[in-house]
Amino acid sequence: MGERRVAVLVEGESDRVAVLALAARRGVVLPDRGVEVVAMGGATNVARHVAELGPHGLGLRLTGLYDAAEERFVRGGLERGGLVPSPGREGLAELGFHCCERDLEDELIRVLGVPAVLAVVEAQGDLAHLRGLQQQPAQRDRRPEEQLHRFLGSGSGRKVRYGRLLVEALGDTPAPTPLERVLADALS
Repeated sequence: MGERRVAVLVEGESDRVAVLALAARRGVVLPDRGVEVVAMGGATNVARHVAELGPHGLGLRLTGLYDAAEERFVRGGLERGGLVPSPGREGLAELGFHCCERDLEDELIRVLGVPAVLAVVEAQGDLAHLRGLQQQPAQRDRRPEEQLHRFLGSGSGRKVRYGRLLVEALGDTPAPTPLERVLADALS
């Protein structure tokens, strides 16, 4: 195992599993390359992780993923931890922090498309559960992408399990841009 030199900060376990799955698809064992993927337990914990792992802590190079709605927490946490991003998302990206428009699951659904995600759900034996959710009054009029997003976020452990499965289902399809960029930054 290599000496830690990079920490990839992600909001939760499903994001961590997706980053690891993409690296595995590329034949990369991140710990062997000195990269640790850290699930922070939410974007509001960025400052603590930057302080512990970043330039004023262990001195690791940092990169990460975040959801668009959490951008202010990420920016503030980086600043409190001693990293000062330039304005806008571009400033965060320059520091290696990449935005998922809604969240990583939404990015994966968009890249794969509804039919491919449905195929993964069916292969996992979860299609009946999805169909049940789709029949709920609050879900009936929603777009299939929205229904799938809701389905992935419900059920114990489902989000984590599908984070890996959806990355594995990409095949020759490029991964969502934020996921590609964070892995590239971690390995550079």
